[in-house]
Amino acid sequence: MFYQRKWWKEAIGYQIYLKSFKDSNNDGIGDLNGIREKLPYLKELGITLIWITPFYLSPMDDNGYDISDFYQVDPAFGSLDDIKNLLKEAHDIGIRVIVDFVMNHTSDEHHWFVEARKSKSNKYRDYYLWAKGKIVDGKEVEPTNWASFFGGSCWEKDELTDEYYMKIFSKKMPDLNYRNPEVRKEMQEVAKYWLDLGVDGFRIDAVAHLGRSEELIDSNLKTDNKYQPDWRKFSNLPVLFDYLKEFKENVFDHYEIVTIGEVGGDASPKEAIAYAGYKNGPLKMVFNFDHCWSNNVWQLEKSSETVKVDLLNLKQVFDKWQRKQYQKAWAPLYWLNHDHPRLMSHYGNPQKRFLSGSMLATALYFMWGTPFVYQGEEIGTTNYPFKDIREFNDVGVKNSYENSLFKSLEEEKKFIFQTALKSRDNARTIMSWNASKYGGFSQSEPWFHLHPDYRSVNVAAQLDDPDSLLTYYKKVFELRKSEPYLSTFVYGSYQQLLKRNPHLYIYLREKEKKILVITNFFDQERVVNLPRFKVKKILLSNYSDTRTILANVLLRPYESIVYEVEK
Repeated sequence: MFYQRKWWKEAIGYQIYLKSFKDSNNDGIGDLNGIREKLPYLKELGITLIWITPFYLSPMDDNGYDISDFYQVDPAFGSLDDIKNLLKEAHDIGIRVIVDFVMNHTSDEHHWFVEARKSKSNKYRDYYLWAKGKIVDGKEVEPTNWASFFGGSCWEKDELTDEYYMKIFSKKMPDLNYRNPEVRKEMQEVAKYWLDLGVDGFRIDAVAHLGRSEELIDSNLKTDNKYQPDWRKFSNLPVLFDYLKEFKENVFDHYEIVTIGEVGGDASPKEAIAYAGYKNGPLKMVFNFDHCWSNNVWQLEKSSETVKVDLLNLKQVFDKWQRKQYQKAWAPLYWLNHDHPRLMSHYGNPQKRFLSGSMLATALYFMWGTPFVYQGEEIGTTNYPFKDIREFNDVGVKNSYENSLFKSLEEEKKFIFQTALKSRDNARTIMSWNASKYGGFSQSEPWFHLHPDYRSVNVAAQLDDPDSLLTYYKKVFELRKSEPYLSTFVYGSYQQLLKRNPHLYIYLREKEKKILVITNFFDQERVVNLPRFKVKKILLSNYSDTRTILANVLLRPYESIVYEVEK
């Protein structure tokens, strides 16, 4: 099964955060026709699969992940005809399209929830998760002390019916009750609708949380928080696999599609195989986040401190997932998505944009799996320079700020500094296409921030530059897809070398060909001695004068090399 050729295994993916990608009608909001305009660019980059964030009708509490109608396109993003035209035009040039499928929750403005609040006997009441509050020291409190991912409690009081509903994200995003078979049927019909329309699969949002602990017992975690971040209460529980297998049998198996689950909540490789294993996994692959925080951003407290990659930890994570899933399940390759800081700020070096960015692309995208680039990654977009809480848009940041009890102005400044390093708002800034006003995104003021450096860091400035980061990304994907190397890059074995070296990430790929990938993660020279490998050819390098003899090689800052070596 692992070696069986499938289009989604050999694809080069690209995530589009719709609202910030390209505005076609100059209202300041990215839209479906904006993607249509940029299909030639994506084709030139080497992309064969795009993932589009939600475009469904939404009050926009969480930028479209709070859906009030699963069957309608939000007018801000276009129309049903626009998505149909996008699908046709993308397919015509060999680009598949997957869309976000938000299974975990609805908007509180969805008609199911509006009805559910009318009475406890309403037909839709059991579409959601309800519980009575409890009395502690004479006062009513939430049913449990479990925290929400967005800060505060995962319960919200509904005054109309005097009960609490569960919401592990925003209070405007009540969680669906998958114990109810009617909910499962409804969501299966939603999936069928979009698959019949022609989408090529789904990225399933928050799939790890469909199962919930039925025992409403306080967490025994002991943190300083009022509400305990005990994600085990609603993450990766066994019952959700029953729900997903039902989806697979009733829906997914009837289409030639790819399904990718977002599995937060500290999923292990073993759990990932339960989701996407070849033997009985209900999905094709899963996004996990183990490799996304291998640095010191959680410890930084002041601007004089710098972000540093913990390469040993990152290498251990890569090795664990590449080895334990090999031949058992498929996996995506990605550095970030719309919920993470920008790669260049997080693991790279904005002062060495080309060298560090090209090294990071080399390190990741020649492992086995399906690559997914996040918009702007290919040009080296960095974090936005947030200085004030009012500059943030993220509902999670706002909730955390409101729930924080700052004892001083310094504590508040520290919160903003730390949030700026980690905030998912960094990934949601406007895509910079050229140096014109508003970065070529729109002729009107965009809905969110455009990075101040957009005049120098943009697509147009790099597109025809043979020495740009964008051009290097094109070379990476061209090499990965090229014969006779495709089979080795996509399906070949993986072996990490020099595992204890804290500066270099080096690995072998082998099938029909034998490929050696060498990367120096830092801004200092390092020596590597690998005389047992005989170089046949240099396939790719981010320096122009690369050595072909691997005895005591001096690697320059952020140097990366892909060799074909003798078997």
